Amino acid sequence: MGLPVESISFLAVGLSGGLGVLAGFYLRRMIIESRIDSVENLAKKILDEARKEAETIKKEEALRAKDQLFQMKVEFDKESKERRSELNILEKRLLQKEEHLEKKISILDSKESEINNRQKLIDATEKTLKEKEIQYQNLIQEQRHNLERLAGMSSEEGRNLLLKTLEREVRTDAARLVKRIETDAREVADKKAKEIIGLAIKRYASEYVAEQTVSVVNLPNEEMKGRIIGREGRNIRALEAATGVDVIIDDTPEAVILSAFNPIRREIARRSLEHLITDGRIHPARIEEVVEKIGQEVEANIREAGEEAAFDAGVHGLHPELIKLLGKLRYRTSFAQNVLQHSIEVSYLCGIMAAELGLNAKHAKRAGLLHDIGKAVDHEVEGPHAMIGAELAKRFGESVKVIHAIQAHHEDVPPESVLAVLVQAADTLSGARPGARREMLETYVRRLEELERIARNFNGVNKTYAIQAGREIRLIVDSDKVSDEEAFLLCREAAKKIETELTYPGQVKVTVIRETRAVEYAR
Repeated sequence: MGLPVESISFLAVGLSGGLGVLAGFYLRRMIIESRIDSVENLAKKILDEARKEAETIKKEEALRAKDQLFQMKVEFDKESKERRSELNILEKRLLQKEEHLEKKISILDSKESEINNRQKLIDATEKTLKEKEIQYQNLIQEQRHNLERLAGMSSEEGRNLLLKTLEREVRTDAARLVKRIETDAREVADKKAKEIIGLAIKRYASEYVAEQTVSVVNLPNEEMKGRIIGREGRNIRALEAATGVDVIIDDTPEAVILSAFNPIRREIARRSLEHLITDGRIHPARIEEVVEKIGQEVEANIREAGEEAAFDAGVHGLHPELIKLLGKLRYRTSFAQNVLQHSIEVSYLCGIMAAELGLNAKHAKRAGLLHDIGKAVDHEVEGPHAMIGAELAKRFGESVKVIHAIQAHHEDVPPESVLAVLVQAADTLSGARPGARREMLETYVRRLEELERIARNFNGVNKTYAIQAGREIRLIVDSDKVSDEEAFLLCREAAKKIETELTYPGQVKVTVIRETRAVEYAR
């Protein structure tokens, strides 16, 4: 039975499709197998290269480790060699020391044997001396009994009698000696003191510089006043705020007045204003900048002034803070006398007087230079400037003698050394010498009027005259009311009352004059 044509053709198509699928499957399998082989070959190649690289790295690391090990071995050998050399040196030193010790031991042994021999000799001598001492004591005792029997008194009674006689004679001689010494001292002391003080004043003379509480700054023209004031006064306010100084601009032609009781602030303000006028740029920011700069310059000048003062006085080794405080005294005044110049003057006077008395002139100069150091900070610290200065000197390592001299120069504590008395004397000389100090006219006149008023309040006083710029007051008394003896008492009372009620520099001499006059007219 034959198949139809359509069936045959369908079957042929099916077979051809099946063969194509089978061929495609085998072809894809072959491609995959070839890719797998190539991947395996690549993987083997990568593994081979990785093994080779690992072997290379391993060899390099092994070589590096060998190099490091070799270097460490070389360093160890070098260090071992150095240590061995040091040990050899130490061993030699120890051997030498051992030899020295053996020699010393042998010397000590010989000395010990020598000392033992001497000790035996000393013991024998001591035994002999003790025996002789006993014999001598017996002889002395026997002689004492014989003397007591002959003198008719015991040895104790004779000793007391002799001591009383000697004591009476010594007391008499001592009293005569004391009396003679006191007489000679009274005669010589006053003359010698005057000679020393006169010599000190003669050998030192300083210039007098007047200090004020205002400074005047000259202007190039009147227009500059407007620039200093600034728009709505902002420049002058900035200057006053930066310096703490009152700036007075009045009708004084081409001048500005700076007023302040602190001389350092006044100096900073004066320099700053002069610098601003010269520079020409005047505005608040520039004012603050210039004031700060000038303040640093003044601080440097203060330090330089302190160093210069110490150098001029011949005082060395001062603490830097004391140098700075000394420099501040340049801008401090006392009764219009510059305190730094006064301190240098006191230092010179102390040194001269100490040299004349045979004392340590360096200590005297040091105490004189530092005696008013407390005035540099007495406006900041409560208390007398002498005690403040002593505390500063103690804080910065000054000696006890110098500290006490500073404390005692105004009798805040009693003076207990010659140095303290010298500082007192030099301070008084520097402040009381003519021209050293001055006061404002109103204060000066008021002080003289008060001095005369105090003196007139005593009974029997007719007239009073303040002379020698207030350093002497003369009282002319009624001879009918005041006797000669009462004049001496009146002089002492007046001096005490002036000390109590009046403040003055230096000292005031009180002189009472009593005259008896007989008047008659020839007609």
